Amino acid sequence: MVTRRADDSEDGRGHPEWLTREQLKQNKRRHSFTLGEKAEIMRKHHRSIDPARGVCSLEIDETISLDNLLKLEQAFQEFEAGGLRPIDAKNFGRIVTTCLGLPKTSNAQIQGLFKKIDYSGRGRISWGDFCTHVLQSYKERQETIRCSKRVSFTLPATVRTSCHGIPIVNIGSTRDDTIVTVREDGLVCCWSPELKPMQTRHLFTEVPANTKSKWASDFTVMTEYNKLVVATGDREIQLYELSTLEPYCQISALDTVPLTVDYSHMGADKCCILYGDTEGCVTIIIISSVADTLRVWNKLPKVEDVPNIVMDNAVLSPDVTFVRWKVHQDWVTQVRYFQSFQAVVSSSNEESSSLVIGCALPLTDAEQQLIEIREACYEGKIKKVQLSWTPQQRASCDQRVFSIYKGVKAFDLCQKHSLLVTGGMDRLIRMWNPHFSGKATGVLKGHSAPIVYLKVSSEDGQIFSVSTDNTVKVWDIQDQCCLIIVDQKANRIHGDISACLYSPALRSLYIAADCIAVLSQKIRPQLHSRLTVSHNEPVTCCGYSREFRQVVSCSEGSVVKVWDFDTARQVFEFGGTNGLSAFTCMTFDPKGRRLITGGRNGCLKIWNFNNGQCLKTLKKDAAVCNEVCDCVFLQVHSNHYVMSVGRDRRIDIYPDLPEDHHHVQKPQPSWQDDLKNGHKGDILCAVQCPPSLLATSSYDGEVIVWNMVSGRIKCRFVSPVLTGQKNAEGWDISVPSIIFLKNSKLHQFSSATALLSSGASGCINLWSVLGGQKFVGSFKASRFQQKIIKMAKTDGETLLYAADRIGYVYLYNMEKFVATQEDFGAEIFWRAHTGRITGLQIVDSDQVVLTSSTDHTVRLWSALGEFIGTFGQSESWSIHIPSSWEHPAVPYQVLVDPLSMPDHDILNTRTDLSDAINPDNGDAHITKARDSQ
Repeated sequence: MVTRRADDSEDGRGHPEWLTREQLKQNKRRHSFTLGEKAEIMRKHHRSIDPARGVCSLEIDETISLDNLLKLEQAFQEFEAGGLRPIDAKNFGRIVTTCLGLPKTSNAQIQGLFKKIDYSGRGRISWGDFCTHVLQSYKERQETIRCSKRVSFTLPATVRTSCHGIPIVNIGSTRDDTIVTVREDGLVCCWSPELKPMQTRHLFTEVPANTKSKWASDFTVMTEYNKLVVATGDREIQLYELSTLEPYCQISALDTVPLTVDYSHMGADKCCILYGDTEGCVTIIIISSVADTLRVWNKLPKVEDVPNIVMDNAVLSPDVTFVRWKVHQDWVTQVRYFQSFQAVVSSSNEESSSLVIGCALPLTDAEQQLIEIREACYEGKIKKVQLSWTPQQRASCDQRVFSIYKGVKAFDLCQKHSLLVTGGMDRLIRMWNPHFSGKATGVLKGHSAPIVYLKVSSEDGQIFSVSTDNTVKVWDIQDQCCLIIVDQKANRIHGDISACLYSPALRSLYIAADCIAVLSQKIRPQLHSRLTVSHNEPVTCCGYSREFRQVVSCSEGSVVKVWDFDTARQVFEFGGTNGLSAFTCMTFDPKGRRLITGGRNGCLKIWNFNNGQCLKTLKKDAAVCNEVCDCVFLQVHSNHYVMSVGRDRRIDIYPDLPEDHHHVQKPQPSWQDDLKNGHKGDILCAVQCPPSLLATSSYDGEVIVWNMVSGRIKCRFVSPVLTGQKNAEGWDISVPSIIFLKNSKLHQFSSATALLSSGASGCINLWSVLGGQKFVGSFKASRFQQKIIKMAKTDGETLLYAADRIGYVYLYNMEKFVATQEDFGAEIFWRAHTGRITGLQIVDSDQVVLTSSTDHTVRLWSALGEFIGTFGQSESWSIHIPSSWEHPAVPYQVLVDPLSMPDHDILNTRTDLSDAINPDNGDAHITKARDSQ
């Protein structure tokens, strides 16, 4: 579900700034206002909106429970059992009110829901239509949530060769994000996060040829003490200086070979080192006064050039506590100490005790603990304890045992989510409540090979898993679904995996196999705190639905967002899937209930944009379809059509047949005049002039006016080349925008119909369509000589808004246009965006201007260019309360953009240091600058 932001005016925790400004405006002598006055202002705001159109404040279908659904089904069946047709709007309102019991829901809201379901405008809906709408809405909301959590990696993985094929036993990281690897033969490598080698050293000294060489079984990093802890096959735990990799000390003469080792800081200069062995035991060494203890050990006699202390002597120190637990019946596959739980977690491949969460020290036998304390420390004497390697058994209340089919090879524990995850030979990831071992709370299926690594990223609410077939998967904890699969073919990691590490700080997954590789997550760019965007990708088009008072915008990422026009809140979102092509254009049907979009793949799609349901796909039979550049909904007499133009240089017309249930529809045969005499360049724009005229413009500068009834060309125009442009190479003569004006007060026209087209060098050309079919004149619309990309007109067809390529919007009163007039200036102009404007629409009923741009934003302006706000901003607005607008502020992106710098003589003058010293000379420079222009 799309999360709705709680408006400050509703939650009572604070007042929106515009509400404060409105109150101060009404009573300037007071500096605070009561909650009652706040409510009164809000009532004025709501009264200013037609209640029949303000249907977006509550989504009724989001409040329906299963019981409500059953009641509605019964009511629909009873209505239809009486021999009546599908239910109409009046009876639908009665049924919804009765079954849902929503006292605060207005009739306008219920009728708004009816219109969303009745997208074709038949006036009746069935139970199937209602269920389809509810289920489709739920599906798209869930898909939106899933897309917001989407994870992506830079593929293929960055790979560094590991020499001699000797396996890496583990991967670790330091505080400065240095990656550390240790090979089985004792070779330590330090890498940068991008896997650039930084330092390499062999830990073990060379031994004679007839002597068995030493090997490393595992290692960990003592981050707080800058030490490397290495477990060896000679039953040793060795400590090395992490910065120099020089040996520091070692604990030798362990009873068994440590297979897996871990370290944890326990606070106050205290830590624990623990390891699991081949006998299923977990040995824990807790060291107090760590720095002092290690310094003492560093001064001891050396064995093989390493200061050495045997385990039997180490436990004699009062700062060392030793305990050995018998936990499993098979080898320990992993052991870790979690300080947040103050528990030791270990795993094994045998089923009866696959994973055990237990205490580090005995907790229940208090009397035995007191005896040991008296024997160990009597009036400050050095303790004399005979070390016993015989493992102890934990009391049942001191541990929780998890029995899992085929055992556990990997696990992780997360305090934030109170979650334990396990994986192993059965290829399943099980999710557990760590406090209860009875039954898994969830099972994640999908791996095709045994799981060897698991990591919970608590910050992102995700689980990273790696299996022996070199497949990486990322799972969402809340939804228990897979977010991404990166198989061996994609990551190109080969060989048997021996170690893995996920670094939340680096958002990278390191994998050791035949090589060491890193999969780095693609990080979404972080916007400046002052920047507000409507989409994460460039916006390609936008439009306004009068029926629902909603704004719809489409993006390069094939995402469609629906916004509440009156408050700027996002109402709905759909699209963004891999099967969808980027949207290039859009339009609505005459009733404003269906959305038609054109795509880069040459297809048109018809949507119920209130639930994301694709109603129909319109496409040609061609094997390769070219991009659609524009689409128009046409009405010729009583017939309705969807028309598209684009890079295939043809006009495609599709009959609008809502009752036709075929999902894919093909166009009508092309007009013969279009095939023989049509455009020779890509068609960029199309516009209808009711009842029967159609105009199209192309990349090569040609404009053709068609008779839609006969399908024949009425006239054609070629954009004129202005003086001084004839010899210019690469001059842009394309016509990306055309518009009809029908106004009897237009000068220089023998008829009331004029055609305007964008021309070269920021000009707009005017043509007489009915009276003489001739070029009337042109004027420079862009003061920066930038191509006019979009044009829009008011309902009175007097005012013309034009938008250029660099984001400026200009307002012209066309009744003042005279062809012989050299200087036809704009009434006003302003910088609306920093990128190319892709959408421009006038909402006459509210006297506002809607714009969209490739700068990722959709914005709303007053008719005079006052900035109302950006859709997606944190604070909502009210169209009818100017104090809620951003005006007199301007968008931050526009404010800091160099092209927004005002054009003034003083800014074009070079200022020297002498001018600052002698300011009286400044006027001479200004006069000189003016004379040179």
